[in-house]
Amino acid sequence: MVKGPEADDCWLWTGAIADDGYGRFWTAGADGRQKIIRPQRYAYTAIVGRDLTPDVLILHRCDVPLCVHADLDSERSHLRPGDTSENMQDRARRGRHPRPSAALRFRDLPRAERARRSRDLRDAVLERGWDAAAIHGVLSGVNAEHPTLF
Repeated sequence: MVKGPEADDCWLWTGAIADDGYGRFWTAGADGRQKIIRPQRYAYTAIVGRDLTPDVLILHRCDVPLCVHADLDSERSHLRPGDTSENMQDRARRGRHPRPSAALRFRDLPRAERARRSRDLRDAVLERGWDAAAIHGVLSGVNAEHPTLF
């Protein structure tokens, strides 16, 4: 994980990324079999100290699937628990549902494209560390080396 320098910056997961664009890691379950864990759920549970039942989702305030920035202060935390209904309401409120006017980042992108962007973001952070311009370029879908008009 790489933390941004500011208190409100994302903490970006740099491990494995699944085909949905979210991070994953594996551990041994109680039965000895492999168990897949989403790092944002793990971070929230570890930092906030609240166990999550399988029906509880973790919603991102920042809309960055690789962010694992959890905090006891709910105003500072990028993660919060919610249910499916809250997730759908949040999705609509933030314009992340498929529609012609959907904006940048991971909005209205096919699953494979979301995964590609997450992997590009991870790779940029691993290669450059916390580089705000490179991170912004990946999140907005603009190549950081692309020339500007002015």
